[in-house]
Amino acid sequence: MKHLGNVWKNPVFWLIVFTFAYFILRLTRLTYLPIFTDEAIYIRWAQIGGNDASWRFISMTDGKQPLFTWLMMVSLRFFSDPLFAGRFVSVIAGYLSMIGMYFLGKTVFKSRAVGVVASFMYLVSPFCLMYDRMALYDSLVATFSIWNLTLAVLLVRHLRLDIALIFGLLLGAGMLNKTSAFLTLYMVPTTLVLFDWRKTHRTKRLFLWVGLVLVAAVLSQLIYSVLRLSPYFYIISQKDALFVYPFGEWVQHPFRFFYGNFHGISDWLITYLSWPVFIASVLAIVVRCKNTWEKLLLLSWWIMPFTALALFGRVLYPRFVLFMAMPLLLLSAYTLVVVARRIKHPVYCLIIAILVLLPSMRLSYAILTDITHARLAKGDIGQYVNDWPSGWGTNEAVDFFKQQASKGPITVYTEGTFGLFPYALEVYLHTYPSITIEGLWPFPDTLPEGIRETALRMPTYLVTYQTEKKPNWPLELIAQYQKGGNPDRSMRLYQISITPKK
Repeated sequence: MKHLGNVWKNPVFWLIVFTFAYFILRLTRLTYLPIFTDEAIYIRWAQIGGNDASWRFISMTDGKQPLFTWLMMVSLRFFSDPLFAGRFVSVIAGYLSMIGMYFLGKTVFKSRAVGVVASFMYLVSPFCLMYDRMALYDSLVATFSIWNLTLAVLLVRHLRLDIALIFGLLLGAGMLNKTSAFLTLYMVPTTLVLFDWRKTHRTKRLFLWVGLVLVAAVLSQLIYSVLRLSPYFYIISQKDALFVYPFGEWVQHPFRFFYGNFHGISDWLITYLSWPVFIASVLAIVVRCKNTWEKLLLLSWWIMPFTALALFGRVLYPRFVLFMAMPLLLLSAYTLVVVARRIKHPVYCLIIAILVLLPSMRLSYAILTDITHARLAKGDIGQYVNDWPSGWGTNEAVDFFKQQASKGPITVYTEGTFGLFPYALEVYLHTYPSITIEGLWPFPDTLPEGIRETALRMPTYLVTYQTEKKPNWPLELIAQYQKGGNPDRSMRLYQISITPKK
């Protein structure tokens, strides 16, 4: 164990090893899961905003903060595949999270070993792997959560202005990414459990901490106020109300949905963390008598937002829980380190680590190799793999339309005006002037006269992905693509066939 202890003291070694492993796991087959509805929307926003400065705040038209799309605007300039470019932003965010887990463990528990194990658990966690490989906001949310908790702990222990300023900058950046970042600011008072109440000048130091927190809070709000430059700023609160009950509505039914929400998000959490990792995080409270306040702080940063989501959540998805799981990963890492130091036998330590991490690693392997059979959380398997929001068939349709457009102008109509279609097609085909893409919603029961006229002039196609029944139009089925492992869901590609009147 002495040699092992020396290895823990070399974080550069682990940084190199974990960096190499991280990018293999995150970049391997990064685009083999087809584009998902929300990814198509965000990437298309980034393309529009990247090409037209007047649309840099385009995400706010749908009540979404713009930081993630801003980062994709940069990424799109370096990669030709827009889906790869969009997902690469999350890959980089996840890398910063993995490094952040090391510094969080080292900062909270003053232990390099805990930090290294926490980074490794992030590396192999299926929860982190899943969202570090998707062009969604939530991996970046977790990144800000990890680093802001680290800075909050540093601030309460060291009471330095430079820490407060950096903390304020990252708080503001997180708020530019997603509204849930405000929870970090609301949770800052819990870090007072780490305040040294035994030192002299306690009152003076406490007021200094309050002042520094106010500096960070004000700075974060100044940064967030950048969004007020957009005339669409008001839509953010409207969009938030679709996912979380405003207090005025919540008081009318305070606990009606609590049990169902709590049961649902708990199931998602256990599915992605696994029971062994969750149990290890809970056992952190009892495996060692030291660091009691640090462990209670981490538990509070999980259970308080978790409970708030169960209380106020209106529309919930597993990805909303991702950032809340980071303290649990750190607590489970703490348990493994404490147990390893007590056992002191390398073989037994390895066996325990395998027992704790094997379920997570099996799910991560399935995500990388055969996601259609991976046991994802119920809220995700439908969205990303087996139901209409998933993008199976998109790549084949894009290749087909490119081939047809090489022969002359074509028009493509899609079921829907916002979402997977037409955005997924626009993401790949917006640079082809010979292809016209138009969305239809509500979907007409009979063929509109304008589409009939178009079909008489040029090859005209229809893409459907929600309606399984063939529309009552003069259509010729060209191809049908099953959604993941669900034979009852598919994307259909039709050609509109109109016979000219003689």
